[in-house]
Amino acid sequence: MRFAPRLPLSLLTLATFAALSAASTFAAPEAAPRTTWMPDNGNGTFTNPLFYDEFSDPDIIRVGDDFYLAGTTMHAMPSLVVLHSKDLVNWEFLSYAAEKLDLGPEFRLEEGKNIYGQGIWAPCIRHHDGTFYIFSNVNGRGLQLFTSRDPAGPWQHRSFDRAIHDLSVLFDDDGRVYAVFDYADVKLIEFKPDFSGFVEGSERVIIPASAAMGEGHHIYKINGKYTIISANYAPVGRMQCARADKIDGPYETAVISARETMGTQRGWWCGNVGQRGPVPGAGAKFDLGKPGDNVFGANPLHQGGIVDLPNGDWWGFSMMDFKSIGRTTFLSPVTWQDGWPYFGLPGNLGRSPRTWIKPAVSVQVAPAAPYQRSDDFSGSKLLPVWQWNHAPVANKWSLSEKTGALRLHTLPAEQFLVARNTLTQRVIGPESSATVTLDSSSLQLGDIAGLGLLNMPCAWIGVARTESGAVLRFHDQFTNTTLDRPLPAARAILRVVGDYDNDLAVLSFSTDGTTFTTLGAPIRLPFQLKTFQGPRYALFAYNTAGRDGGFAEFDDFRVAEPLADRSLNLPLGKVITLTNLANGSSAWANPHGMLHSTQPDSKDAQSPAARFRVHDRGQGRVALEALDGSGFVTVVGLGLSGDVRLTKTESAGSLFQWQDMLRHQCMLLSLKTHRHVGIHPQTGEPYSAESPGANPDRKDGAVFAWAEAAAE
Repeated sequence: MRFAPRLPLSLLTLATFAALSAASTFAAPEAAPRTTWMPDNGNGTFTNPLFYDEFSDPDIIRVGDDFYLAGTTMHAMPSLVVLHSKDLVNWEFLSYAAEKLDLGPEFRLEEGKNIYGQGIWAPCIRHHDGTFYIFSNVNGRGLQLFTSRDPAGPWQHRSFDRAIHDLSVLFDDDGRVYAVFDYADVKLIEFKPDFSGFVEGSERVIIPASAAMGEGHHIYKINGKYTIISANYAPVGRMQCARADKIDGPYETAVISARETMGTQRGWWCGNVGQRGPVPGAGAKFDLGKPGDNVFGANPLHQGGIVDLPNGDWWGFSMMDFKSIGRTTFLSPVTWQDGWPYFGLPGNLGRSPRTWIKPAVSVQVAPAAPYQRSDDFSGSKLLPVWQWNHAPVANKWSLSEKTGALRLHTLPAEQFLVARNTLTQRVIGPESSATVTLDSSSLQLGDIAGLGLLNMPCAWIGVARTESGAVLRFHDQFTNTTLDRPLPAARAILRVVGDYDNDLAVLSFSTDGTTFTTLGAPIRLPFQLKTFQGPRYALFAYNTAGRDGGFAEFDDFRVAEPLADRSLNLPLGKVITLTNLANGSSAWANPHGMLHSTQPDSKDAQSPAARFRVHDRGQGRVALEALDGSGFVTVVGLGLSGDVRLTKTESAGSLFQWQDMLRHQCMLLSLKTHRHVGIHPQTGEPYSAESPGANPDRKDGAVFAWAEAAAE
């Protein structure tokens, strides 16, 4: 079934993006508003995701007081990113293990071949005897190994003559080195000590498919037990754990994380563009599914592992399909119970808080982001946030031919998706824009250059040199729409504005950098498995006449994130109202001192009891006091429901960890039950602190819309 591009994003929101309104100013411990997403809230807490851009298949290790994170890069180059952290929350770019991975024509977009959604993926990073190792499979080329004494590089590379996908490596206490791998059956194989190959006859199945471990394995040896954490996708994604006294088993298993979507519904997705299918060309049809079409409406936390702190605490990491952003990384506290490492907190095992206290490390780390995204191209090399789409042609691009600009020479290509030397970086959510200045004066006949969204379907805005001269061109592959209009000047300022929580973007241009004119309709941005990365901002130049052409020059690439500053998302000291998203009811205190809900048409909806003052209790923890004098919102019991009452005095049950759900939405995580305050929408029961977390549509009774209200 083919869906039309439904457009739930308001034109007002799009206009706000296009105007690039400044982020709100606020009173906060930092000197200036944040301009890019950072998980660290600056108050001792963090809010997931760690990165609001695509970061798939995470693997984390600790070496002393340092943490290292590696992730999938597939067809993007440089490949195999390595990040470093001191606290698991704030990460910095460290290196790419492979500056250029060129294993054949498909890696160069030659001979009609490509490695979209293939390439190098699901890495395993390890450290042993002073050497860092990254193991990662390449489809059709087998297992690759990168080693270095310094995680900042350089890295040495060697290949194995067989494929081992979704592997994890264990350096055992007796000096032997094993890998677990594969899908369904969990297989084990032993490396030769010098990594020249595998020990003959060592491969065997250690956990059968009937145990439902799935894939994406992470193996550890913890307190003498062999522990394997894997992702099972039947039917919607969860995290499995297996443990045994011997590496060959027998293994027992448990589910350690399930149904945790952080209140995020699956976005638009494309069902007929798959990993091994062709690159869609002109006139391609795209079968789109809309949010909520699959079984659960989301793909919960999956594919990750655990890591310990020097103090003995454990933390979990995993990924989740996050709408058009792609797959991104989440951090979860781990609670050990009966020898199993459950994601989540005592009393709410298997579910993870969206906002929680930072890991207890010995150093204080300032809030930071791993990348600088804006680039004026004045440096001697590209910023590490940039990656090429497939391996670039080295002598067909430069930063040096014109000071302060990126020059891309056009190479022959039929269309944008197969154009070589396309420079990309991941889009960043929840909302962002990318703006770049294009000098098209050196384009030749058949050349096209511009700013695109690398996705399938793709979209772009740019300049095309035709028989009748240069024109400004818009192209949307989903609707098969191409629009041309006169080019006012050779210098054009191009912009992409995206709301990646609603899977939409708008393309526009300007001649003065102030007034932007939108071209075409809003762009639908589905997630699909051909690129497997979500959309990317892309600077491109290619020639449609089958020859090398001229060149385009790009300057002043700027990324803006209007929702990056989240300090006002926690309304400390403010008076607020709480409206439940499940049924539109307001929270209020009934005559019996219970926190109850009233429908919008009720006479009690405007009662002063529906207003609460938010008291700051430090580290993102709050107490809510009803303005009618009935007291503090307090969890007074445990039992079956964790009753919520209004009490005259504040107690430990009055403390809640504010869960920032963005856009004036929140949950209240009780520090007494480690569950969320919520209602049963159909029964009308009073509020209780028993909700494990939000459903993907946020209509289960635990998610509120909050708004500031007058104190009088």
